[in-house]
Amino acid sequence: MVNIEKTGNVEIVRFTINKINALVTDDIREQVKKLFEHAGSKVILDLTGVEYIDSTGFSCLLSCYRESKNNYGTLKISSPEPPVRKLFELLHLNTVFDISSDTDSCIRSFR
Repeated sequence: MVNIEKTGNVEIVRFTINKINALVTDDIREQVKKLFEHAGSKVILDLTGVEYIDSTGFSCLLSCYRESKNNYGTLKISSPEPPVRKLFELLHLNTVFDISSDTDSCIRSFR
């Protein structure tokens, strides 16, 4: 469902699924929550290949964002597919999340 790799001091979460919905949000939330066990963690959710996120998926992303803030960490999003980017904009979540068009620029933004 997710693969986590580390580049420098940044954890990158990549998805092996194309939909983030009620069937997978609990697992995603738990895995991302573990990344914020240490204060100051830096995490990128790479949404490459994720074509759809439902309301429970956005709730999960917001929960992960709150977890990051509670532990003085940073959560950013990279590479949303066009339909997913439109949903972020429609829900005005592009004002909440720091969203980059690609993972490399997202990693650089931590510097």
